[in-house]
Amino acid sequence: MPFTVTAAARRAVAAGLTAAALSLTAACHGGAGNKADGPVTAVSPAPTSPSPGDDGALSPRPGGRAACTPEMLRFHAGAMPRRAHRMLLTVTNYSDRTCDFAAQPYPLLRFGEGRRPAVPAIGNSRPHSVVTLAPNATAYATVTTSPAGGPHGRGRKISQFGVALAARATPTQVGLDDGAPVHVDPRTAKVTYWLPSLTAALKW
Repeated sequence: MPFTVTAAARRAVAAGLTAAALSLTAACHGGAGNKADGPVTAVSPAPTSPSPGDDGALSPRPGGRAACTPEMLRFHAGAMPRRAHRMLLTVTNYSDRTCDFAAQPYPLLRFGEGRRPAVPAIGNSRPHSVVTLAPNATAYATVTTSPAGGPHGRGRKISQFGVALAARATPTQVGLDDGAPVHVDPRTAKVTYWLPSLTAALKW
């Protein structure tokens, strides 16, 4: 015989569906200011800075600092007046973020096109703490271009050179400010660690 749904049964089914819908809505939105019991997944905004990497990209640090990268900095270099065999390298943070040189505490300098290793650092020049650059702050490094009193026949004159801030990063080419070439012997040249003041750099 055919199955007949009574009016009372139809009303009961409708009431049950309505109650289920209200319960689901309350679970999704919360009721009267209460939070939902289940976890809520939020979509993060797209990052505005590069991800960390071996190429010197930003790496966040405690306190909102990041590793200094070439995109944040402006380099200058030139011979030091009245100081033979010396060149001064300066770097200024023109970004709006504080950065530091914790990952690579001295500049990696390369003179020429060969595969010669980066110029070694002067160990005793290492400062007591990591050099940090606030926006518009400047750090310094002194380059010993050749031994004092050494022969000038070795090496060559340069008007620009490469500066890298990470071991596998592509060097940034830095030209000398006054355009006057400087005599450099890549076999004996050395560089200080990044130093926080010009006074500290002039000691070397």
